[in-house]
Amino acid sequence: MDSPVIATVPLSMQWPTLDPFLFCAHHNDHYPAGDGSLAPAAPLGGRAIGQDFSNQDGWSMYHGSSVPGFPQHPHRGFETVTYCRHGYIDHSDSMGATARFGRGDVQWMTAGAGVVHSEMFPLVNTDAPNPTELFQIWLNLPAADKMVDAYFTMFWDEDIPKIDLDGGGQVTVLAGSLDQANPPAPPPNSWASRPEAHIGVWHIVLPAHSSWTIPATAASSGRMLYLFEGSGLDIAGANFDKDTGIQLVADTEVTITSGAEPTECLLMQGTPIGEPVARYGPFVMNTREEIQQAFDDYNRTQFGGWPWESDDPTHAPHDVRFAIHADGTKDSPEL
Repeated sequence: MDSPVIATVPLSMQWPTLDPFLFCAHHNDHYPAGDGSLAPAAPLGGRAIGQDFSNQDGWSMYHGSSVPGFPQHPHRGFETVTYCRHGYIDHSDSMGATARFGRGDVQWMTAGAGVVHSEMFPLVNTDAPNPTELFQIWLNLPAADKMVDAYFTMFWDEDIPKIDLDGGGQVTVLAGSLDQANPPAPPPNSWASRPEAHIGVWHIVLPAHSSWTIPATAASSGRMLYLFEGSGLDIAGANFDKDTGIQLVADTEVTITSGAEPTECLLMQGTPIGEPVARYGPFVMNTREEIQQAFDDYNRTQFGGWPWESDDPTHAPHDVRFAIHADGTKDSPEL
């Protein structure tokens, strides 16, 4: 039998992906205790504040000046899918939506014709560290949907299905059905909303020396398995080390077996959009002319303007998760 492994790539903070995905960023920061204003209770000397990706002491400030994170910035032409496993993210956007989410929640935002948002990482614990781990996936939009209205939604951890595996493993189904597990519906104009796209995003946790068989999907799909935690993974007799991306055949069942340590993987699969991709900074379109138009439109309109008092808004110093949508609807799994 031929190997189900097509190719491998090493992983850093930003993981290479296959169409229709654009990339996946994995942030895993070991933030210290907070100072009571959601900022680190630690000196910031030696960091390039505003552009700190240093991982100094195990964490970065990114573009934040006091609270870590990413102050307001624009997007057009694709979607962000943000899975926050540990810690919190304070979201605000030009639609007027705002949220604090984390501890397993997923935020799905269609940038469409244009949106501005901020993503700050509030350090709510003042007497303990604030570990923060998240994955942000950029999912492309086809040309027909690149200029749709922006859209924001939340998938709370309590509503995301988990499949318990033999031996204590678990698969969290973030997008795309798996067996009888169906996550919340993606935004209406998402490529993931089309059945023929066969989108799947699954977080897989395996105990040491255990196995799980990934089911086959459509032959037209691309499939990547990202091994980001553990001592190794066996696939068809070949061993793969941590921090490896593994491109797999899609229309064949593939059994994966963990090594001597608990193992974690993220699987992303889907049918390619198959259109030209032009990207520059925060914009993803089909042509360079459309990229220039995106910059021109943003400079002229600010994509509707920024309704918040600061570029990096945060919320109250508590750990309650909530969302206030653009239409004023409030949503929380904890209130």
